[in-house]
Amino acid sequence: MSERSFSAEIGSHGRFDSSAITHEGAVRKRNEDSYMSCPDLGVWAVADGVGGHQAGDVASRTVTDALRTVPLGLDAAQLLIEVRSRLDGAHQELLTQAASRGPSTIMASTVVVLLARGDYFACLWAGDSRAYLLRDGLIKQVTHDHSLVQEMVDAHAISLEEAETHPQSNVITRAVGSGASLELDKVSDQLYSGDRFLLCSDGLWKTLHADELAGLLTVDGNAPAEELLAAALERHSNDNVTAVTIEVRNEDGTAPEPVPRRAPPTAVSDAGDTASPSWLVRLIRKLREIPAKIFS
Repeated sequence: MSERSFSAEIGSHGRFDSSAITHEGAVRKRNEDSYMSCPDLGVWAVADGVGGHQAGDVASRTVTDALRTVPLGLDAAQLLIEVRSRLDGAHQELLTQAASRGPSTIMASTVVVLLARGDYFACLWAGDSRAYLLRDGLIKQVTHDHSLVQEMVDAHAISLEEAETHPQSNVITRAVGSGASLELDKVSDQLYSGDRFLLCSDGLWKTLHADELAGLLTVDGNAPAEELLAAALERHSNDNVTAVTIEVRNEDGTAPEPVPRRAPPTAVSDAGDTASPSWLVRLIRKLREIPAKIFS
């Protein structure tokens, strides 16, 4: 581990074990990343400040400090409302601070937030900080980057490989503190024992490929975030590096047993499935609506 300054944290509450770490990286002299890890609240976040000398570190801390004011004891719907409210407040605060420093000042930050209640989770984000889910040995990117190169990839203008080395790979299209109003994307789904989440800034995912992230998330020990950081520094990451990991345990808090890989759910169209009874089609549709309704 580098002797340069870093902040690390390990926490456990109920079904959730988490670890978190942030570091300025192998090149940068200042850390403009920030994180929040509150397993007792069921909220975790990573923020990556933009603006360089224009206080990107202040911007990211404004975001995570705002999220830390969310109270305990909320149900899923209330939690989602409070998180959105805190992010909207941080957005307005950054706009105000930037305006006070001059018309050309930018104070903004990416954000990715994971919320968990009962058997469900929701993820909110703006920018290119990412969330990954490792389930049954398979890693999936939960978020979709709000960046110029991602838009180019989506439009089939460049390949994923070309995006990695594109000169505008650092240009993001959404952020807290950028634009008149904050625009967040959200996904929600069911939680399973054994699920492992990773929230990270681009200093990590641009340094390590997804399969390497998956391998490091499954290492023995209670601090996978430290292992992820060590691997990124070994690769000489040229950006700040932040990682927050969350493992979902059994309902009683014990470590989950290995489970067989789950097959993906069968697709059901609005027209129904002629090979299945109509009541089964309706039931599947109803069950699929549950995560969205819990975090709506």
